[in-house]
Amino acid sequence: MKTTTTLSAALFAVSTLATTSTAQAEEITLRAVSAFTLGTAFSREFESFVEWINENGKGVVQINLIGGPEAVPPFELGNAVQSGVVDIANNTTAYYPNLLPTGDALHLAENTIQEQRENGCYELVDRIHQEQMNAKYLGHGGDGIGYHLYLTKPVEGPDLSGLTIRTTPVYQAMFTQLGANLVRTAPGEVYSALERGAIDGYGWPSQGVLDLGWDEQTKYRVDPSFYNVDVNTLVNLDTWNSLTDEQRAKLEEGAAWMEELNNDNADRNATEYAAQAEAGIETITFSEADAEAWTNAARDAGWAAVAEVDADLAQQMRACMTK
Repeated sequence: MKTTTTLSAALFAVSTLATTSTAQAEEITLRAVSAFTLGTAFSREFESFVEWINENGKGVVQINLIGGPEAVPPFELGNAVQSGVVDIANNTTAYYPNLLPTGDALHLAENTIQEQRENGCYELVDRIHQEQMNAKYLGHGGDGIGYHLYLTKPVEGPDLSGLTIRTTPVYQAMFTQLGANLVRTAPGEVYSALERGAIDGYGWPSQGVLDLGWDEQTKYRVDPSFYNVDVNTLVNLDTWNSLTDEQRAKLEEGAAWMEELNNDNADRNATEYAAQAEAGIETITFSEADAEAWTNAARDAGWAAVAEVDADLAQQMRACMTK
């Protein structure tokens, strides 16, 4: 198995331990890594999932959460779960577009993961993950958490001409359409880029800014929000296929439990907005006309980018993800 040279020594040490064979023991321990720093907003639900499995899956399945970006860099975690260096990953499609080119559709969804499970969309997304990146799409978090543009200087409307914005594939098409100059960096580099004046702002969800300390360099948040966060629990497909029915069922039960935690996001958003205001981040609220132009640009540019990759698949995904 070929592994990336940038994996940490800690991951190497753990990955040398062979996953317990179901033929040798009833309980199996799976190795997991989060794309996000442990304890921060987009790792917490996954950590709760791990705790739930380790409590309720005793004698069946356990999870060893190795760490976050210090174990595997965020943009390499997709490759790590694809190859089986890790068994389970807490990741976002923004960090593995090279493996799942149409994955950007997930953050364009206007319905919940529960609704997608009912209308067949979950099966479609699962199939794409299995076929294109050798991963089982086990669970989904982030419903109800929108993205915002955060800035060091004010804007008067949707025109972002002259601004240098840190981006990920999530909002690359939108910010490009609105005239911004784009820079791609890992989350760990954003603070210093803001401090140096190398960027004028960044796209990020409603939650997590204070976790990362970015509020110290951020002056404004633009409303309204756009898109929807996708934080996905992925399992290496070979690992998944090697599990017993009981082990797979326990992981699926835990994922469904985790997805119910999305119901708390409205309250968490309100708490986060209050904390941002307390930290000195001012809100720029667009006029009704500008807000409509902003959200239309987000939607239209987002789906156009997915359609450019695969028009037929984009049509299928849009049909089951939008209202």
